[in-house]
Amino acid sequence: MKKILVSALSIAVLGLGIGCEAAPASAEGQQAVTKSNILTMAAVWKQTAAEYRALYYQGFNIAQKYVDEAVAKHKKKNKPLAVITDMDDTIVLHDRYWAHLIANGEEFFNDPVWDKYIPTNSLIPAPGALDFLNHCKEKGVEVFYVTSRDQGEGTYEMALENLQKLGFPYADKEHLTVLVDTSNKEPRQNEIAEKFDVVVKLGDSLNDFQRKYYIKNNVEERNQVADKDKDLFGTKYIVMPNPTDGHWIAAIFGQSEPEDTEENRALWHKTATKNQWEEK
Repeated sequence: MKKILVSALSIAVLGLGIGCEAAPASAEGQQAVTKSNILTMAAVWKQTAAEYRALYYQGFNIAQKYVDEAVAKHKKKNKPLAVITDMDDTIVLHDRYWAHLIANGEEFFNDPVWDKYIPTNSLIPAPGALDFLNHCKEKGVEVFYVTSRDQGEGTYEMALENLQKLGFPYADKEHLTVLVDTSNKEPRQNEIAEKFDVVVKLGDSLNDFQRKYYIKNNVEERNQVADKDKDLFGTKYIVMPNPTDGHWIAAIFGQSEPEDTEENRALWHKTATKNQWEEK
């Protein structure tokens, strides 16, 4: 029954091209889709669940509420208002990328595939993202994009084109920052905060808000740090859902993009079964 379920889920992923034809799987990939795949359930949820879309709408609705309140209270003598947002899995989604990985038997994030995918402009806007950010522009609230990417030469231009192709406001060099050598966004965010009153920050990883959340090899410690900041979530920090990748994985494996090894699969299984219910 398990194999049948996994096969059905894999087939569902292969059929979700979102407007484009999926690349054919290799012979090795064809065999892989009949086996358990670490990414499958998360990727299918991201591509099909209305609940996933609802969480984005919920996040942008909350953000808009705080933007509108800030605009209503704003005085001319005050610093101008701004919003800071991450890009990937926050305002843009990568359904085609994940479907491609699973179709070809990949079980973890694959950098070389990612680097080929980014310049194709195959990403799509997150539900509610364009409406919210255009609302910010209409209200005179500037939007700053701060992302971490590295596709080699042309990385910045690729990110800028991604935003412009999808019609995002403030998609220009004044408002886009692409960090290549680090995922630490805090210094750039602090620079923006010196000139602007930042209403909210948006991201899919807690490291998008403060660097202190980037804790390797310690799930419990990362959770404890988040617990201490519980009042910030849904107020200053708007967190979007992402079960396929992110810095939460570094808390398990020590790196955000682990290799597909037997050791890592075993650690994944151990983590997933740590709090299992024992039948008596």
